[in-house]
Amino acid sequence: MLEPLLGEKLAPILFAVALIAAGQSSTITGTLAGQIVMEGYLDLRIAPWLRRLITRLIAVVPAFFVIYFLGEDKIGDMLIFSQVILSLQLGFAIIPLIHFVSDKQKMGKFAIGTVIKTLAWISAIIIIALNIKLVINTLQEWHSALANQAWIFDFVVIPVVIASFLLLGYVVYCALLGKSVIRDTKAPHGKAEDIPLIHPKAYQRIAVCIDFSTSDIKAITEGISHGNKHTDFYLIHVVETAGARTVGQDIRDYETNEDWLQLHEYGDKLRAQGYHVTEKLGFGDPKKEIPKLTAELHAELLVIGKHGHTGIMDIIFGETIAVVRHQVKCAVLVV
Repeated sequence: MLEPLLGEKLAPILFAVALIAAGQSSTITGTLAGQIVMEGYLDLRIAPWLRRLITRLIAVVPAFFVIYFLGEDKIGDMLIFSQVILSLQLGFAIIPLIHFVSDKQKMGKFAIGTVIKTLAWISAIIIIALNIKLVINTLQEWHSALANQAWIFDFVVIPVVIASFLLLGYVVYCALLGKSVIRDTKAPHGKAEDIPLIHPKAYQRIAVCIDFSTSDIKAITEGISHGNKHTDFYLIHVVETAGARTVGQDIRDYETNEDWLQLHEYGDKLRAQGYHVTEKLGFGDPKKEIPKLTAELHAELLVIGKHGHTGIMDIIFGETIAVVRHQVKCAVLVV
């Protein structure tokens, strides 16, 4: 359609740019809407990279399988089918939308008026009616096409269609007659609680993670400051070599011996200052060994220093703190 106006060279380029722009605007809108719904309404907060990976896979995997198994010539049919699915979803989206923007308690002065509300409900009814007609026509075609596999139509297609209609009916019921659910608090994370009278506390059993880096001194200093001369301090270090991961505490390699000597040197210097210190070695994966040692020592506080790398380096070297703090049952102080 564009070639007569723009020429055969320029038309495909401009159409591609327009298509990319439309796709980007749709993706950004969908991503923001999904994030707001997940975090604001479902209180479901997951890592951004995981959310992006899941949503991209949902979009890419079906397209990949269609192209791989059916060929590129089916892309057009897949695009049309995706738009049909999108059309069928409009009813499930537009009814809650109308209900939400009509609620003066939520929208305040931005709530829609009677005229817009009436036009919106008329549009919703037309969309739903057209979708129902589309479903009926499609079911008639599928019934004929699946004449030799009637069980697929009866036990797969029909149950899905019935479940969809029931869900649509439930959405309409909630919008028209359902009770509004009032959250306990309008704050995103809950309300501030009363703070009791706080008494200074000196921990009796403190575990300090040692990795023989520049963060050791900070971790030891912070750990000592949260106890006193009567506190039991534990300096823990995990040997991560391949041998340590394989044979555990039976390993007697050079790194294990050196780590033990270095750890013991830290302990001697602290004992010289009058602190009660015990050294402890773990073997294997720090994400598993640190929580294990912390539980065995009955530590009340775990002090762990940041390794200093972020981003891609976390993927390469691994991220210990984020995993450990969810595994231990005591307080965790990250230095």
